[in-house]
Amino acid sequence: MSHPSPVAPRADFDFTLRRLRFDEHYTPSQTTRLTTNFANLARGDTRQQNLRNALRMIDNRFNALAHWDNPNADRYAVELDIISVEIGLPDRATDERFPLLEILKTTVLDRHTSSRIAGMTGNNLSSFVRDYDFSVVLPAHNKGRSDFSLPPKFGDLHGHLFLSFVHSATYKAQFHKPPVICLSVANSKTYRRTDTHHPILGVEYQQSDESLTDIYFRKMGLKVRFFMPPGSVAPLAFYVFGDLLCDYTPLELISTISTMESFQKIYRPEIYNANAAAGAVYQPSLQHPDYSLTQVVYDREERSRLAVEQGRFAEAHFITPYRTLLEQWSAHSA
Repeated sequence: MSHPSPVAPRADFDFTLRRLRFDEHYTPSQTTRLTTNFANLARGDTRQQNLRNALRMIDNRFNALAHWDNPNADRYAVELDIISVEIGLPDRATDERFPLLEILKTTVLDRHTSSRIAGMTGNNLSSFVRDYDFSVVLPAHNKGRSDFSLPPKFGDLHGHLFLSFVHSATYKAQFHKPPVICLSVANSKTYRRTDTHHPILGVEYQQSDESLTDIYFRKMGLKVRFFMPPGSVAPLAFYVFGDLLCDYTPLELISTISTMESFQKIYRPEIYNANAAAGAVYQPSLQHPDYSLTQVVYDREERSRLAVEQGRFAEAHFITPYRTLLEQWSAHSA
């Protein structure tokens, strides 16, 4: 198995983890970004039915992909834990911590053997610092400019913080493999089908050119590949440290596909719940009219509005108070 190859930044920060089960009784914690997929589903009058429907979608998709020795398509269930990561700053009080990021940990329940199998770590990525970069720093840098550009060192701090966590003893004590983050494809890019085909991940696509998300995640040490799994209608973007095709088992891969494709069907139905599959040349579009809605209510407008508020929260409670310390640490980490 390949391990993260980038050199780990100096581990001057300590990390603490909290686990919260994502099930039909889930209630977002006070430090959760409310724009993250799972938190958005868990509010309002339909919250419990929303959660049940989303979890049912994940289980059904998992069983459709893990079809061997599974004649009734009911052998497996996916358990989801939200991993909240808080960072402690050096030479600060122990209770002075900041909610750095959240990821998802999947566990596969095999009903035939009554066993639980470790799934993928990562999946979704929720980050206040990422909100700060994209919703505060980037718009301010480009305000009044005729040509779009990236600010100097854009994403460096976030990348170094993420790498420091993945290389930390805290991460390694809890998770036996590096994380994989699975996101939507970019609706500003064109994707072309290749001849590469994987039995679980499906057919590989290549992107026309690098997206802003690709550049940002590269600062986190992650490289991207695009695959459209069997039965899917659009490719997913998989951000990995090592070899996606060789480092992970079929059930690990299916745990990520079933979880993140279900979230994308809810959040971006125009792309992932379209009524026709992507062709050899594919241009995703959120204006695509031929799609179906899921039985899950999702507030996409609120998600966009809150991203700015969350970026300001990171600025006020993490970036500004510790700016000098963070800049010095990030520069040394480079």
